[in-house]
This record gives sequence, structure tokens and C-alpha cells, in this order.
Amino acid sequence: MSFREWNEVLEAQTLAPALKTVYRQEIVAFLRFCKVHHAGASIILVKQYLAVAETQGRTQAREALRWWFRAAKRGGGGERQCGSRNVECATPATQSRAGARRPLDGTDAEARHVKRAAATDQATASANVAATKPAAPGAVPPREAGGRSDERAERLSRPAMAETEAEARNVKRSATTAAAQADGEARRPCRKPRSSTPPRAADDLGGADWERDLIRACRVRGFLWRTEQTYREWGVKFAAFLRPRSPYVATKEEVGAFLTELAVTQRASPSTQKQALNALVFLLQEALHRELGEIDFQRAWPTVRMPVVLSVNECLNLFPMFEGTTRLMAELMYGSGVRLMELLRLRVQDPDIDRGCLMVRAGKGNKDRVTLLPVALGDLLHRHLDRLRGLFAADRAAGLPGVWLPEGLDRKYPKAGETWEWQWLFPSREASVDPQSGLLRRHHVLDGSFQTAVRRAARAAGINKRVTPHVFRHSFATHLLEGGADIRTVQELMGHADIRTTQIYLHVMQKGVGAVSPLDRLGAGPLDRLKAGPLDKREGPLPPPPPGFIKPNWPLPPGGPGQG
Repeated sequence: MSFREWNEVLEAQTLAPALKTVYRQEIVAFLRFCKVHHAGASIILVKQYLAVAETQGRTQAREALRWWFRAAKRGGGGERQCGSRNVECATPATQSRAGARRPLDGTDAEARHVKRAAATDQATASANVAATKPAAPGAVPPREAGGRSDERAERLSRPAMAETEAEARNVKRSATTAAAQADGEARRPCRKPRSSTPPRAADDLGGADWERDLIRACRVRGFLWRTEQTYREWGVKFAAFLRPRSPYVATKEEVGAFLTELAVTQRASPSTQKQALNALVFLLQEALHRELGEIDFQRAWPTVRMPVVLSVNECLNLFPMFEGTTRLMAELMYGSGVRLMELLRLRVQDPDIDRGCLMVRAGKGNKDRVTLLPVALGDLLHRHLDRLRGLFAADRAAGLPGVWLPEGLDRKYPKAGETWEWQWLFPSREASVDPQSGLLRRHHVLDGSFQTAVRRAARAAGINKRVTPHVFRHSFATHLLEGGADIRTVQELMGHADIRTTQIYLHVMQKGVGAVSPLDRLGAGPLDRLKAGPLDKREGPLPPPPPGFIKPNWPLPPGGPGQG
């Protein structure tokens, strides 16, 4: 509900001037308390405020806020909004500029106030119509604001007033619904049609105040677009967890409760919980400037998952199932061990075909490294680059802007995106709108397109494993170790910061000589049993025992083993 005229209503009350002054001071102090906490007036904030006021000996605070809420409910200055528990109000110092104040949730204040004014006019007119109806016999006129009446008379008149009040509420509800429908009809033609073109990053500044602060902090520090989107997603989840409280007043206990719920209730993995922790710490400390300190929470149980690795025969059966450039991408990923986004962000200048090495720029952790470039792909890469030269010439003739450049290269070298060496090694077929700059330019192949191609190829090859692009990276490391490469070399080629990450592949590689299953050491294996058929259909004597069988030196019972 809205109660912006509380100061005028208080002046009109038949209260002692000293009591009015105390009420005004307490109400202004409470509104300032709400402003500091970036939240509307609610029961939760009232309890917090009264807890502080009572410790300071301010006994009139409870009575002042009780009068304030009761006067607002009696319609002293506004109307109750459907589904809202907050009270919007203005202090005497801010009533003159209430129309220019931006709401805390980041929505359009002017449209919201116009809608409320229309609903208020409709509700007032409907209430006046209901009030002109003759009252039921025995009805008592309503009390004036701040006045007193006999409780016994009010209790006796309540049944007589029930029908009139219910009818008035129905009329008011119908008027509010009609005003909302009229407002929706008036605004529906003004809506813009939904477009598949994403908005520019410069125009996407978020909705709520905390989201705007988060976006500003991310862009000041030069975070990647994917990092910003990930932090915003965790911020939205945390805001929903805190509702109706604001992230501005979040404490370390609430952050710990959110992280504990991820681990205990949602069974999130340690990496997911760690990502949420980093996002929330950045949101609260760097964006909202709140010191958290040590956060106590239940950490997700660490689990060691074995990576999915393809065998050599499976790789030979899988690669022919790809079509066109996707086969070159899959073979390059398997032959060099790069990550998916590292593959898609390769430039024309990155593969050094003559030296047999591949330059990975701004990989995980924004680090560069050099990895292997298969010699078998040399001729295919040369033919692929020749095809790209024709596409590059067509883009320059069409006047398309240059490709996206990382960090500050676009400002330092404005024309570098139009040069040949900075073009994408695997460009997309069609130009698309850059979400950061809004320019129509050529981007690299989307990750979802390549992931779909890998799944289709694995299904066509009949592989009974969950094959993703990252499986090629696992297979690259495992096959190198099986081929005799030392683990330090594999660590550098993979770009692992910790050797323990590379050691996981030691558990999935084929073991050396001596690790043979005991079943394979038997004379009659499962294949021989299948050829011989079931035991009850065999003809002739039983086969001799396998070599090395030792006959027991104790007498068997007459009925055979297990008898006697």
C-alpha cells in the first residue's frame, strides 16, 4: 500500500502536539532505516527496527508505527496493492520530489505511479457509489481517523455492517480489475515485437539496483561476457533465495545457508558450489561493498569421476561419420587436446603447419600455451585456409566490420579485425549481431552446433558411450600416456596448472604387462563355452580339467561333493 500523505494525516489528528512530534520523529527514523536497507517497509524491517529502538529506551516507537500502519490501512493516504506486503511512503523532506525518485527494483516509476493513480480513482469512485446505498438497520457510521467509539456498540453493529462491507469490497475489487485490464489494453499496442536479435551489452544494464552494480563491477574489471552472464545468473538465484529481503542487506550466514542448500538439498558438485561461492563473494564484496569475513557452510562432498575415453578403434569408426569442416574440427581437437572454446576461438595465425605446433591464446585462466598440431592434418588445413580466403574477400567486398578482437586490441589497432591473420579459423556460415557492440559481423562456429554434430556422429558410429567434444581431450591425454609420453609433457600440452589433474588419466589408461584378468588365464574362456553350447546338451565325456588342476588328496563322499 501507498501512504505518502502520512504527515498531513498526522497533523489532522486530535493528538497532543508533543505526541505528534514523537510520532513524526519515530516514523522518519523508520523510513530512513528502510532506505538504508534498500527495502520497502515490511513486518520484518519493523521487528528489526523495534529491536534496536527498545534497546535505546525509545518506548514510543512501537505506538508510532502502530498508528502509522493503522492509518495507512484505513485509507488515510492510499490504497492496498494486490500481492504486495510493502508500504511505499515519503518523508516530509522527500514528498516534494517523490515523483522523481527511482524505485528500488529498477522498474519504470512513472508508469507504475500512473497505473496506481488510475486504480485509485476507479476504486474511490466505486467506493463512493457503494457508500451512497442505504445502510442496514442498526448500522453504525465508521469511526473517524484517530477517534474512539464504544467497543460494545461496534461489536453489536458488526453483523449488520458485514453485508455492506462485503459488497463494497467486491465493487472495489471489480474496479481495480477493470483498471488493470484497461491499463493492459492501453499498453499492449505499444509493446515491441519480440526479436531474435540480442540486445547490445552496453544497453543491457540489468533491472534491479544490485544487478546494475554487479554489471558495472564486472565491466570495470574487464570480465569476459560469459563470466558476467554466469555471475548474473548466480545473483538472480541468490536474490530469489533471499526474497523479500534485498542482497544489499545479505549477511555471511545467508550466503552460507545458500551454499549449504546447494550441497545438501540440490546435491551440487564441488565445482558448481565453488563457482557459486566466487560469484556471491564478488557480488557482495566488490559490487555491493559488504564485508563478509569467514563464511561457514557445508561443502559439497568431493567425488572423483573417471573421464570417458574412446579407444583407438572407436576413434577410427567415429571420424568418418562427420561431414565437411566438422571432421577437421573433431580430428584437430583429438590430435591437439584443446578445449572446446579454445578450438572455436582459433585464429588463422594460430596453426603453425610447418613447425607442427598450435598456439592456444587466452585459454583457461587467460593463459597462452603451445600444443601439438598433427602432421596428418597439414594438407587439409592448407585447403581449408584456401577456402577461407574466398570468404574473407567476400566479407571485405560486402563491407562487413572486422571480427571481434580480445581485450584492448580493438582500441589499439582499430583495423586489425579486417586483416587476414586475425580471422576465425572456423567461422560461421552467416553473419550475426555481436551482443557486445551490436555490429553485424562474422563470428566463429557456435559451440552448440559442434556439440550436436558430435552426438550425431557418435550415434551413427554405434558407440555405446556418452560422447561429447571434451571426450576428444580425454582421449588425447590417455592415448599419449599409453604411448609412453611422460606425465609432465602431457600436463604442459593439456594446460593443467596442477599435476594431480593430469594424474586422473593414469587410472583409465591400459595397464602394462602383467595386469591380466584371471579369467583370461583359464583354458576354457567364455567364447569356448559359447561354441560348445549349454552343459545339458553336450554329448560325450566331459572335457579334461584345465592345466594346473590339482586333484584333491582326500576321499570324496559316495554321493559326490556336498553329501555325507
